[in-house]
Amino acid sequence: MNAKLDEYRKYSNLFVELVRKGIKLKYRRSYLGIIWSMIEPLLTMIVLTIVFGTLLGHTGKEFPVYILAGRLIYTLFSQSSTAALKSIRANQGMIKKVYVPKALYPLSAITFNYILFLISLVVLLFVSLVLGVYPTWRVLLAVIPLFILFILSVGAGLILSTVGVFFRDMEYLWNVLLMLVMYTCAIFYYPEKILGSDVGWILKYNPLFCIISNFRSCVFGNSMDMWMLGYSSVFAIVSVILGIIVFDKNQDKFILYI
Repeated sequence: MNAKLDEYRKYSNLFVELVRKGIKLKYRRSYLGIIWSMIEPLLTMIVLTIVFGTLLGHTGKEFPVYILAGRLIYTLFSQSSTAALKSIRANQGMIKKVYVPKALYPLSAITFNYILFLISLVVLLFVSLVLGVYPTWRVLLAVIPLFILFILSVGAGLILSTVGVFFRDMEYLWNVLLMLVMYTCAIFYYPEKILGSDVGWILKYNPLFCIISNFRSCVFGNSMDMWMLGYSSVFAIVSVILGIIVFDKNQDKFILYI
């Protein structure tokens, strides 16, 4: 284990460069550049608020903040996991030429998306203040669900990047699965009625829904749900352990399939 850590420290500069490269490539053809990471969630929030606020009758000033908080978390998981899934094939030229710890590629893909997410939190703060949803001291606890989300993203990213090498159609399949995940995250509706129904367990056992729910609680100054916190934590830890095992056992075979 220490040898592995020393090896990753040796390539820390490369990791930083991969993160920078990811950010630059994401916005290389955009006139607004990194500013788009703040404008896009704001525009999405406005559209979702108009559509679902009208359809579901949610007219309260906190509803846009509710939507934006959920949308930001889901978008981070969606984009980081998708980027990790494609990371090995996207860097196949480097992998074929020089030796680099291959886990750096999915990890850097997740990290640069996380950095962009942290920047987009400025929009959430701005919208909250404008609509009068003022943060309390509990907002500081938001680092807990955000950390769990990072661990979950790493676990999912390592697994997906491995599967994506051997099964190319995984990219398309994952996009479909992400749509299912989105609808079970209660991004644009309140989950209270659904949780009490026969299909409520789908939400309750979706770790991303648990993370979003606790993140929203911190934003609105409420207490986090301890069951959701514990469940999402265990799920994230198990996923990252499984991801490390799967990736480590298969990474030497990547060169034969890329």
